[in-house]
Amino acid sequence: MRVLVVGGGGREHAIVRALARSDAKPELLSTPGNAGICAEARCREAGSDVAAIVDAAATEGCDLVVVGPEAPLVEGLVDALEARGVPAFGPSAAAARLEGSKVHAKSLMAEAGVPTAGHAVLRTREEALEHLAHAPYPAVLKADGLAAGKGVIICSTEAEAREAVDAFFVERRFGATEVVLEEYLEGEELSLLALCDGENVLALAPAQDYKRIQDRDRGPNTGGMGSYSPVPGFDADRIEEIIDTVHRPIVELMRRRGTPFHGVLYAGLMLTPGGPKVLEFNCRFGDPETQAVLPRLKTDLLELCLAAREPGGLADARADFADAWAVTVVLASAGYPVSLSKGDVIRGLDRVPGDVEVTHAGTSRDASGAIVTAGGRVLNVTGLGPTPGAARAAAYGAAELIEFEGRQMRTDIAERAVERVAAA
Repeated sequence: MRVLVVGGGGREHAIVRALARSDAKPELLSTPGNAGICAEARCREAGSDVAAIVDAAATEGCDLVVVGPEAPLVEGLVDALEARGVPAFGPSAAAARLEGSKVHAKSLMAEAGVPTAGHAVLRTREEALEHLAHAPYPAVLKADGLAAGKGVIICSTEAEAREAVDAFFVERRFGATEVVLEEYLEGEELSLLALCDGENVLALAPAQDYKRIQDRDRGPNTGGMGSYSPVPGFDADRIEEIIDTVHRPIVELMRRRGTPFHGVLYAGLMLTPGGPKVLEFNCRFGDPETQAVLPRLKTDLLELCLAAREPGGLADARADFADAWAVTVVLASAGYPVSLSKGDVIRGLDRVPGDVEVTHAGTSRDASGAIVTAGGRVLNVTGLGPTPGAARAAAYGAAELIEFEGRQMRTDIAERAVERVAAA
């Protein structure tokens, strides 16, 4: 089989690695890829335009296209591929609105009875300011559309919320967008990804993500600075409870509406005293959760992706995971997430032990052939071990061997997991 992976981040590198383990031994292609992916798959530059990607996939005679990022899904890449006769893994544009519009997602959750934070939709600056005068604080403001994980502002006071409103409606920092004002939920976050075939839901291993740039969850939101899997306290029974409460009602509602969901349904959850509540839905593999989840997957990912395309194809499927723990530490470029530093030479990759997985995100090669930073999140370092402590030590030990100018790294990834397992 010839399989094309769309995207050029750490998530896509992890997907390429997992597909390479398939018994089918597929020929792997990627667009655009990155310095790491291009060492393991044939990369071709097709641009980000949907039509160009479809042309590339058709020209290459691809048997399957796996779409990594959210933007091309929302723009209808899967629809365009299927219309051209190229099989694709991922939701249609109509189904991907679940991630493309937070207002739409809230409407679906209300209709399906899925627990989530209370909210109001703000369409103008004036309407927003009126709501803020009566809102409880802290409060959360979210851009309605896609914002690469950065369109969320948590406000401690009304003054901070007013500044955020100007960022949305005056600066248009996230484009022309409506804004969702949400109640602030307290607790721990949990990421639970599941494969869907339009009817059935197959849970993957749970993971925990770290969104803030600095230790102890301080600083601005990022696309994710680390993750680990599994998560203490979430055995198979508890995972199925969440699937029954969160994922299945949405999949069933979308089936009834005529927009069946195929692909990965990712629920970002807050574990509140009143039970899990949905912070957001994503319609693709998470980043960096994928980098911690897929190295543990024992089932053939290619077979699962093919099955998810067919209505009912996952009815008898299983997703088995190794007992090992995985801890992923993200190395980000100087200035991230506010600004991007590019072209800094990366040193030390050759010193990383072979039992540690390094997936590339923002990397490229300069004119001399050296691997350099390409902005944003640069590398993901994933350690595996029999305990979270062992996996964490492996990840951080390897991360310390890698150097580039202005490197940023959180030092508290998976600390809670280590403490809880030790106390159990």
